[in-house]
Amino acid sequence: MAEFTMELNDEQKEIRDWVHGFAADVIRPAAAEWDEREETPWPVIQEAAKIGLYSLDFYAQQYFDPTGLGIPMVMEELFWGDGGIGLSIVGTGLAAVGVLTNGTDEQIGTWIPQMYGDADDVKVAAFCSSEPDAGSDVASLRTRAVYDEARDEWVLNGTKTWVTNGGIANVHVVVAQVEPELGSKGHASFIVPPGTPGLSQGQKFQKHGIRASHTAEVVLEDARVPGRCLLGGKEKLDERLARARERAASGGRNAAMATFEASRPAVGAMAVGTARAAYEVALDYARTREQFGRPIIDNQGVAFQLADMRTGIDAARLLVWRASWMAVNGRKFTAAEGSQSKLFASETAKKVTAQAVQILGGNGYTREYPVERMHRDSAIYTIFEGTSEIQRLVIARALSGMPIR
Repeated sequence: MAEFTMELNDEQKEIRDWVHGFAADVIRPAAAEWDEREETPWPVIQEAAKIGLYSLDFYAQQYFDPTGLGIPMVMEELFWGDGGIGLSIVGTGLAAVGVLTNGTDEQIGTWIPQMYGDADDVKVAAFCSSEPDAGSDVASLRTRAVYDEARDEWVLNGTKTWVTNGGIANVHVVVAQVEPELGSKGHASFIVPPGTPGLSQGQKFQKHGIRASHTAEVVLEDARVPGRCLLGGKEKLDERLARARERAASGGRNAAMATFEASRPAVGAMAVGTARAAYEVALDYARTREQFGRPIIDNQGVAFQLADMRTGIDAARLLVWRASWMAVNGRKFTAAEGSQSKLFASETAKKVTAQAVQILGGNGYTREYPVERMHRDSAIYTIFEGTSEIQRLVIARALSGMPIR
């Protein structure tokens, strides 16, 4: 087990600087254009693929970093560049992790390469979980998967919503109910291969922020997938369902929620990157903008805001790094430390970006300066991967041991 440390090693520093350079030289100059276009920034993703930044190998290397700091370090730098483009680059990872954690070796080797493609033919993937009536309430999923034993196929029906890369993905990973009476314990995940009849894109959402990231509904109408597309395989699913039936009356923690708990620090790192970017713009502006014959940073009202902004960002990063280290090293989140990191970092991003707009005044409210976009982008962090209210619920339950509602 790696010791927790605040000091990046030389290799990590090199990777951080490399990702930061890409964010500064490629992502930042393109951010305003793709935000305005509200389209997937394929040329930027392709540039990332050319240098190996958009690839399974790179993210696997960071994912298995024994210190736990690889993923949050990379996320912070990419989202320092831009939230929308950052999510376009890392969005495929949601589906890839789903396959890595639940799939067989054969499934991992078959499907994950198809999620990324290569530098000459870039692909993306989508993870489809939320539904119009089931966001935070994962037990209420209505998408059904029914096994056709005669043809060894699963038939999927339902509508997924808020899907990053939904409909444009080469590979979709879909969470569906196979045994509704078991609630969330009756879920399973399925690969929907490219070109599967019955899968289509529904509404594409026009969003407040992260507008360079494609978000849409995915509609499944009698979409048939081969039996081999059930992640983990039929035998493993049958064993899990049998255990769930035996324990149905005993309750216990939802395994899916435990997985989300471990992934939430990565979202916290995204929020830290956006907050840090806005803080740096505000700091530079306050040093150079003069009013009444002196830089506005000379005023306590501005200087104290900047002090609070920096303190909040550093505190958020510490919580994210602690949770990331705990997750990689198998430490139990006895106080919902994953949710703590996501909650504090996301709320910090909203606050810091709002303060940055205020410090820039009228300029901050215009699209001439990036803090306006950063403020819009920051709103998503308190919503996806569990709202702030859900994070507080998870933390309160962990602390009290009670089923707080």
